[in-house]
Amino acid sequence: MPRKPASARPPSRSLALLEDQLCFALYSTNLAMSKVYRKLLGSLGLTYPQYLVMLVLWAGDELTVSEIGERLFLDSATLTPLLKRLEAADLVSRTRASHDERQVVIALSAAGRALKAKAQKVQHGIFCATDCSMDELMTIKRRLETLRASLLESA
Repeated sequence: MPRKPASARPPSRSLALLEDQLCFALYSTNLAMSKVYRKLLGSLGLTYPQYLVMLVLWAGDELTVSEIGERLFLDSATLTPLLKRLEAADLVSRTRASHDERQVVIALSAAGRALKAKAQKVQHGIFCATDCSMDELMTIKRRLETLRASLLESA
């Protein structure tokens, strides 16, 4: 998708109304998505941020806190309490890296690995809740990723 020049004029329609705000459409959609996830994740005993961490670890176990943070766009101050709760739930372990004591390595426990099979139903539940085709969802996802990259570049 080609980038519009910074000097491009905004749409002529007034954007002063809440329902015209892109940020509100994203925000309210995120709230709705969170409600669906909360319902689906309840049986797993996970919050949505914990689920995201588990997804990262299920894709590649034994990652540093900074590697997880990079994948999730979160800093270590946000991740550390979340990881401590996952450790208290016996889903992960936290250990200092042998090559660099400043780094903490997060590894799945046996219970954390076993939870992956139970979590498979979550994506199916989300897919059903969206009432979109897989092609529609992939198009939305790609457009949101492009938007995120543009926003991060401008931040």
